[in-house]
Amino acid sequence: MLLEAAGVTKRFGGVVAVNAVDLAISQRQAVGLIGPNGAGKTTLINLISGQLRADAGAIRLAGADVTGAPPHALTARGIARTFQGVRLFKGLSTIENVLVGRHVRMRADALRRLWPLGIPDRADRDRVRALLERVGLTGRAEALAGELSYGDQRRLEIARALASEPRLLLLDEPAAGMNPAETGRLRDLIRALIDEDIAILLIEHDVRLVMGTCERIAVLNFGRKIAEGGPAEIQSSVAVREAYLGSEDVA
Repeated sequence: MLLEAAGVTKRFGGVVAVNAVDLAISQRQAVGLIGPNGAGKTTLINLISGQLRADAGAIRLAGADVTGAPPHALTARGIARTFQGVRLFKGLSTIENVLVGRHVRMRADALRRLWPLGIPDRADRDRVRALLERVGLTGRAEALAGELSYGDQRRLEIARALASEPRLLLLDEPAAGMNPAETGRLRDLIRALIDEDIAILLIEHDVRLVMGTCERIAVLNFGRKIAEGGPAEIQSSVAVREAYLGSEDVA
């Protein structure tokens, strides 16, 4: 098992945002995480990625206890993420943003390469350009990140996360701001990444994207996991329909 979260709990004052949640993800697997707003989905990703420390429970990556490890250490171990709200260096170019994401795999500090006159290795720059092409940003390498459309910024975040060569990719609403054609390409990219031995945890309000991409789906409500199973099982769950999906068929 690549990732195992056991009894993970996070409190903010008197609010239990994540309540004794268990979650396991194996290699070459896409797991969806859905639930209504405020259910604790992003908080759980923040715990897994080291942005927050759990108040209880344990997180293991490839069998090693990484509970409480800082984000940079988890990135080096193979966890990368995107954010619910886009977090880019908007004054840097598209290619520079992705180079920053690659710093843990570089032989020298990324900022020294970028500022003031550093030049990344040819292999690093070629790798980054290939990632930009892969997410549909060919020709935008020199554009400032802040000048990109919202959908393009989303794709740039994915490229930056992939630059660290993760084993586990955490995607927090990656389809936000994308049109149907772009969402379809995102679905194809996720499937291709799974074939390349990358595990994915996907938070997404586009339920059709989750159902069409993930082989297993966990559902949170008020911080608790109320269901877990395959797409058909989740679609037929009365508890899930009441909490999140409503009464209409999703398929």
